[in-house]
Amino acid sequence: MREVACAILVRDGTLLLGRRSPHRRSYASCWDVIGGHLEGAERPEDALVREVREEVGVTPTGFMPIGGFVESSPEVGPGRLHFFVIMEWAGGDPEMRGDEHTELRWFDVETACALPDLALPQYRSIFRSLEGMVTARTG
Repeated sequence: MREVACAILVRDGTLLLGRRSPHRRSYASCWDVIGGHLEGAERPEDALVREVREEVGVTPTGFMPIGGFVESSPEVGPGRLHFFVIMEWAGGDPEMRGDEHTELRWFDVETACALPDLALPQYRSIFRSLEGMVTARTG
């Protein structure tokens, strides 16, 4: 089973999501969290740091695991998703790197939950569970 590290960056009462490129094999053109597959014997925490660096050019320095679930994509099969909330990072503002995404955008929790084209519907409950944390980090 594939394993995926999933990052939710939190800043000023908002969450960072990326719109997946249309050429992506799964969830093309959908809003998604930042992250990617574990490589070899890599731990989820190590994959998290590597993937965030690769995709948005910052290095997580303050993060915590917030759970996960198993999902199954028709394109790539079942996968175990490991979620982390990232509250601090080094390297400036996140920006697109490579061709994983066509857009990065910060959303408040309510707006993120209302997006009709989220990669996975389970994201809504995860985003809602972070609402207090996101609000507490404002200002």
